[in-house]
Amino acid sequence: MFAVILGFLTAFTLTYLALPVIIRIARDKHLYDVPNERSAHREPTPALGGIGIFGGTVCAVILWMPGGQFWTIQYVLAALVIIFFIGVKDDLMPLSPTKKFIGQVTAALIVVYKSGLKVSSLYGILGVYELPDLFSFVLTIVIIVGIINAFNLIDGINGLAGSIGLLASLIWGGWFFLVGHYDLAVLAACLAGAITAFLKFNFTPARIFMGDTGSMMIGLISAVFAIRFIELQREIPQGGSYSFNAAPAIALGILILPVFDTLRVFARRLWQGRSPFTPDRAHIHHLLLDGGLTHMQATAVLVVINLIFIAVAFLCRHFGNGQLILMELTLALSLSLLAYQWIKYRRSNGKLSA
Repeated sequence: MFAVILGFLTAFTLTYLALPVIIRIARDKHLYDVPNERSAHREPTPALGGIGIFGGTVCAVILWMPGGQFWTIQYVLAALVIIFFIGVKDDLMPLSPTKKFIGQVTAALIVVYKSGLKVSSLYGILGVYELPDLFSFVLTIVIIVGIINAFNLIDGINGLAGSIGLLASLIWGGWFFLVGHYDLAVLAACLAGAITAFLKFNFTPARIFMGDTGSMMIGLISAVFAIRFIELQREIPQGGSYSFNAAPAIALGILILPVFDTLRVFARRLWQGRSPFTPDRAHIHHLLLDGGLTHMQATAVLVVINLIFIAVAFLCRHFGNGQLILMELTLALSLSLLAYQWIKYRRSNGKLSA
């Protein structure tokens, strides 16, 4: 318990003290994220907050990881270093999508190959259970890289990616603590502490953004938490208070906003005959901004919706994975269509410009 609390406080303090220095240096050196036609912000703003999140999290983990358990997360830290380097490079001087993707895959390979983290079963989804080793290996890489990019893509308005990352860290950190996996609980607490400090400077009016460094880091750790949460169901007593037969569906519920929004936007671009990686303003947070909400109003709405999905996932866990995932995706799609109709209604009534 003390390691968890101290990890949170250490990460919070280090990040809180580091960010004003990073902001000052970024302004002195004119290291800004300059707005363009797709940007949701209007003023040039530093995008190096991920440096503070990384430093606070990693230092706190090293200090407070329980004795003898550091080896369980050392490969995650090594992967975070890879993410840190490509993130900082991209925040300062944009990388090509190919180079960025190679860096993400490299980080995922470190975690999967060295730590043995993998999705070993589909737990009855589409009637599939145990997976062949090679398929399991490839699927785990795809999931990790997908979640990294999902967090990267929702980082478009003040407070959103940080708030969702904080929410997921607190939920999974609490569960890991209750089932006795203190290494993961400490990692979650450290990340939560760093994000909490960052949000102080990221809420409107934002003084700094987390940039790709922060969003990809949160995405990588969230992917590790999701997979470990699912796979640990094999180790804990079945039928207990902390055992969930629908663990994959619950994991999806926790990450529903970044995962579904990414799938929706990619599908929309493909339907329009464009590359799924073509940037646009079709993300759900853009829709809410276009509907007249402020950054913080849109963030609050989306966090509340994500909380509702989490509650639904836990309350309906007896449905089984296939049914619950279908229900989550259907509900998410319905809410997206509702957002489109809401904007269309406001425009037709002259409340918004076309």
